[in-house]
Amino acid sequence: MVQLKTARELSLMRDACRISAMALRAAGEAVRPGVSTKEIDTIVRRFIEKQGATPSFLGYGGFPASACISVNSVVIHGIPNSSTVLREGDIVSVDVGAFYRGYHGDNAYTFPCGRISANAQSLLDATRESLYKGIEQAVAGNRIGDIGSAVQRYVESRGYSVVRNYVGHGVGANLHEDPSVPNYGTAGRGLRLLPGITIAIEPMVNEGTHYVRVKNDKWTVVTADGRLSAHFEHTIAITPDGPKIMTICD
Repeated sequence: MVQLKTARELSLMRDACRISAMALRAAGEAVRPGVSTKEIDTIVRRFIEKQGATPSFLGYGGFPASACISVNSVVIHGIPNSSTVLREGDIVSVDVGAFYRGYHGDNAYTFPCGRISANAQSLLDATRESLYKGIEQAVAGNRIGDIGSAVQRYVESRGYSVVRNYVGHGVGANLHEDPSVPNYGTAGRGLRLLPGITIAIEPMVNEGTHYVRVKNDKWTVVTADGRLSAHFEHTIAITPDGPKIMTICD
């Protein structure tokens, strides 16, 4: 069931989203050659807890870390560890959530590690832009399919593919709520968007095929062909005045 947030609930969510956004920024500042994904995860956890919040992902479904950190061909749900040390040219997706005063914020960004290839930069640019194409359609009166269609059309026009197996979602008192928000679909189809709906739009875009597989750890999702993947995400509120990005730093 889709939960429509009151003005008070939206205010509380903004605080959680702001903490999530600042934690993501701190993670991005730590991305550089020689740093392990475990070190970045520790920075995220300490930052969130210093704000009096709790990392949304830590222990969620058994996930063992505070952030999902996914490098190169890892699409999502990469588990931070001491043996994964970043190298020049890597692309590093960091997905962070914070739980504060009863509500979650959720956001992700794919950072370049040092100088990256032109192909990698093109993938990052296209994925980030596809997120904003989707956000543009997150308007009261539109439908979920309008968001996914906008993302898919833009991504495919750039020669990339959108992941089908994993999608965006509602977010609020629970990290994952209704509705599901696919990054593909047909305009004019699906749930109608109403003021008070809060969703995480999160394109996951692959350089090659859209097919993915899950590694033996039951978490890490990688591209089936071993090519690069990028991931960007914002938590959005549907309002009478248009979409409002909540995961922004003050």
